[in-house]
Amino acid sequence: MQRVWIYLENGTFLEAKSFGATGTSVGEIVFNTSLTGYQEIISDPSYAGQFVTFTMPEIGNVGVNDNDMESRNCHCKGVLVRNYHNDYSNFRAQDTLDSLLKEHNVLGICEIDTRYLTKMLRDEGAMMMIASTEIHDKDELAKQLAASPRIEDINYIEQVSTKEAYVHKFGAWNHSEMAYNKAMMSDKKVLVVDFGVKRNILNELVQSGLEVEVIPSSFKAEDLIARFEAKEIGGIFLSNGPGDPLTLTKEKAEVEKLINANIPMFAICLGHQMLSIAHGYDTYKLKFGQHGGNHPVVNPSNVVEITAQNHNYNVPDNIIEIAEITHQNLFDNTIEGVKYKNKDIFSVQHHPEASPGPHESKYIFNEFAKIVK
Repeated sequence: MQRVWIYLENGTFLEAKSFGATGTSVGEIVFNTSLTGYQEIISDPSYAGQFVTFTMPEIGNVGVNDNDMESRNCHCKGVLVRNYHNDYSNFRAQDTLDSLLKEHNVLGICEIDTRYLTKMLRDEGAMMMIASTEIHDKDELAKQLAASPRIEDINYIEQVSTKEAYVHKFGAWNHSEMAYNKAMMSDKKVLVVDFGVKRNILNELVQSGLEVEVIPSSFKAEDLIARFEAKEIGGIFLSNGPGDPLTLTKEKAEVEKLINANIPMFAICLGHQMLSIAHGYDTYKLKFGQHGGNHPVVNPSNVVEITAQNHNYNVPDNIIEIAEITHQNLFDNTIEGVKYKNKDIFSVQHHPEASPGPHESKYIFNEFAKIVK
């Protein structure tokens, strides 16, 4: 293993060991409390532009495999882990995490005190950092970090969204077959606006009985409205994705038009935030975000669900003026879900597809299928 040097914008300078890709990379550092599913996290497009610090101390021990990829690529800038294991043990594994990171040019950092980093981020908030296997001088790292754009200055949606429309042809994972179910014929079709969608979100939409067509984030609302009025589609889904939603001004304008057309809509994470902004209620940034698979959320039936989370931004409390609050996070009381008044439009902040994470929220996909025309 090579040495790697890390500099955080608060002045912290660290040295560690590296695996995966080599080079120099700049991004925002966050922490994730999930106990399993490191491959799904690393391949989640929502992490574009970020370094992920895993609080789970042992990473790499189950290897990687093709079926656990949430997208075609690994989008995060790097991962920071306490102990990395190159020798994996899992009957589904096909290769090492080290090989996957090298293939997708993602830095791996290990033999570092992730508890120390997590406490720092908890107390001071998410921040920018630079990591390099090439530059060991603190002042040079600080100089390069200061000269680099911040995560909120980059439109990562353009990088992670599909360039061409396609029909998604798989459903949920079938444990007895050890494969994803094939899509069935359906008379209900929806369009998925791809801001950085995860594969298992598409799988769950299909599993709920919908035909799913994925379209680029550069969509024109007029085209979608025309297809709805012609009864080609019965609803629209706005996906998860990376970055600051307030920077997506073009996308906001198009979503406003979809809202005014009274098309049934469902959204998750970034899409949830986009609906809020398009209704005139701007999001705000959380101190260190919510990233993990253990967040308790209370639902409309006053039942607590344990949920998967991955976001740095949240919708404001005053959205209650135009929407009913359907879900709320019991860790910090932030809003987790809304149903807009007098509209077939609802959204959630957490990830009901749960990849990785608990499966208690998957029913939400069926709720969307019910309102699709």
